[in-house]
Amino acid sequence: MNKITLQTNKKIYFASDQHFGAPTPAESKPREERFIRWLDEIKNDAQVLFLMGDLFDFWHEWNYVIPKGYIRVLGKIAELKDSGIDIYFFVGNHDLWMKNYFEEELGIPVYFEKRTYEIADKKFFLAHGDGLGPGDKGYKRMKKLFTNPVAQWLFKWLHPDIAMRIAVYMSTKNKLISGEEDKKFLGEDKEFLIVYSKEKLKQEHFDYFVYGHRHLPMILDLGGNSKYVNLGDWISYFTYGVFDGDEFELNTFEQ
Repeated sequence: MNKITLQTNKKIYFASDQHFGAPTPAESKPREERFIRWLDEIKNDAQVLFLMGDLFDFWHEWNYVIPKGYIRVLGKIAELKDSGIDIYFFVGNHDLWMKNYFEEELGIPVYFEKRTYEIADKKFFLAHGDGLGPGDKGYKRMKKLFTNPVAQWLFKWLHPDIAMRIAVYMSTKNKLISGEEDKKFLGEDKEFLIVYSKEKLKQEHFDYFVYGHRHLPMILDLGGNSKYVNLGDWISYFTYGVFDGDEFELNTFEQ
């Protein structure tokens, strides 16, 4: 388990599912500007920032090309990293074709799997959340295709203009990818991430299970001093998580 020693008067921040670029770059820009204002607000007391996936509605790295746009977001993230804030990026289902750009250009580790942390004597289970738990079989089959090395190799050889058009169309039109279904609470016994978390608790205690993916901001008591957290999104809710060493809160950035 990874350990983070929280410094005095510092906090750990969590944010997920910004989906920048959707539905169009022009419509995405005000959300990007709002996110940048939030990054400016937290930089004075943030020790660690966890970006929990789907920062972009689509992301693919060719050997010499990355998607156009996002320069202000990337610049602000670089600024926070250069100021001494540790930033960790968890790949989501929309940006799962990350490679080494964030690590080489920004110095930010990129994680493709769930990870566990101990922070101020609290145990955290962190993941974007896609593909975990029971059900969701259609998406799981699609993820196997998208992460297949042959499929990735073939996609890489498409001209970026063509590849991006295909990807953006699928991202917005295909409900398995777009997250169109991730807008209503299915009930505690049917929410796959809650079911998954309860199963994990049978093996090991965690104080907090923190996910994105479902776009539904909530903190749910799982019993035994364990809580399920979904961070919401920066499309409808503009929510984020913050841990001060004692309590975990979900807040809304209003500005």
